[in-house]
Amino acid sequence: MIINIYGMCLMLIIMIPNIIYAIRKKHIDGDYHNKGLEIVEQIGRFGSMFFMIFYVRILDFGNWLVDGKYIYMSMVAILALLYCFVWVLYFRKVTFSSAMLLAILPTLIFLISSVFRQNVLFILMSLLFGIGHLTITYQNNKRTNKED
Repeated sequence: MIINIYGMCLMLIIMIPNIIYAIRKKHIDGDYHNKGLEIVEQIGRFGSMFFMIFYVRILDFGNWLVDGKYIYMSMVAILALLYCFVWVLYFRKVTFSSAMLLAILPTLIFLISSVFRQNVLFILMSLLFGIGHLTITYQNNKRTNKED
């Protein structure tokens, strides 16, 4: 198992706005509750975060592109910056679009990372996270700013 410093930094970058939000809004709980989906989301979230930080050589087929490291790093860096920008918009005004982007962008970061690394378990974790996170976010925000 090898530590991925770039993945660790990326996780820190995308976690900072989440931590700020959690501190500001301590008692926020959505209206939508589906225990099974919440468990799927959390398994996917923590599994994806784990695989972002650690290279685990189980069901791992190496990097997709031998010289694709810079393409991968550029893509996820842009997505992470966009994610932070959307958080700024979300802090100013909660909209359905911003809430969905805050679910879509980390899902894309995890999916792109898992595909580039060709790690089957990481791909599975990112898919579980995406299914759970996107569904829960949609259900909790579908009534937010209908005109958005």
